[in-house]
Amino acid sequence: MFEGAITALATPMRDGEVDRKALQNLVELQICEGIQGLVPCGSTGEAATLTSDERSSVFRLVVQQARKRVPVIAGVGSNATRKAILWSRIAAEAGVDGLLHVTPYYNRPTQAGLIAHFRAVSEATALPILLYNVPSRTGCDLLPETVAKLASVPNIVGVKEATGSLARGQQILAACSKGFVVLSGDDATCVGLCAMGGSGVISVVSNLVPAATMRMIAAARSGRLEEARGIHYRLLPLIELLSIESNPIPVKAALSLLGHGSNEVRLPLLPLEGEKLERLRSELHGQGLLS
Repeated sequence: MFEGAITALATPMRDGEVDRKALQNLVELQICEGIQGLVPCGSTGEAATLTSDERSSVFRLVVQQARKRVPVIAGVGSNATRKAILWSRIAAEAGVDGLLHVTPYYNRPTQAGLIAHFRAVSEATALPILLYNVPSRTGCDLLPETVAKLASVPNIVGVKEATGSLARGQQILAACSKGFVVLSGDDATCVGLCAMGGSGVISVVSNLVPAATMRMIAAARSGRLEEARGIHYRLLPLIELLSIESNPIPVKAALSLLGHGSNEVRLPLLPLEGEKLERLRSELHGQGLLS
């Protein structure tokens, strides 16, 4: 269920509120261009600054707009296990198809603590769970041997691996049984991971280029590496610009230039402006996304 090109959805905002119409339009564009899954309320979706009501509303809106055409995987992670369980239940009630659980941030649990956390979460839901490892944001690293232990839990079906290390992706693939889903969480390395046996990507750049991202991942997974490399190197300048400031600042600026909501993020983030915004605008022109 969770493979191929999956978009880590940005949450469009306007005047301090979630822009529901822009979000509906973004979901529809993604599906019409062939994306194979959607992740609302992850890091790219600014879940950390959404209220409880807003997160629940975003889950429901994305599920309703998707209409079972692609799986919806809700970002429900928390650094409090009880809260992670609560969000899992809220997302399940909204009708999502799976859950994305990030490693607990700030607390810095041990590997044993991570196992206990994810086991507790898994026991509280029947939905399939993807683990999410992004040490640069959380200060916590889910090691390959820990992933392998958690892979034995029936409804823990995979991991979003966002260290940016191809070596780490290989270590997880080698440690886990066949069928365990290993998704890249890093657009710059996703082709390499797929070529090594990875299942796909949860992507930021696919907010802007869903069809190209889908073709790139499909080519990499089927061994058409020259085709995959060609798409990758064409998209690479855009991928790099999406890291010019903290995600999702640049991708939301790009979406606004393409007509999907305003260039608005929530404090403590600030919108992309000035020379950086012009560099992004120029690249969108160069990619043929802006006329």
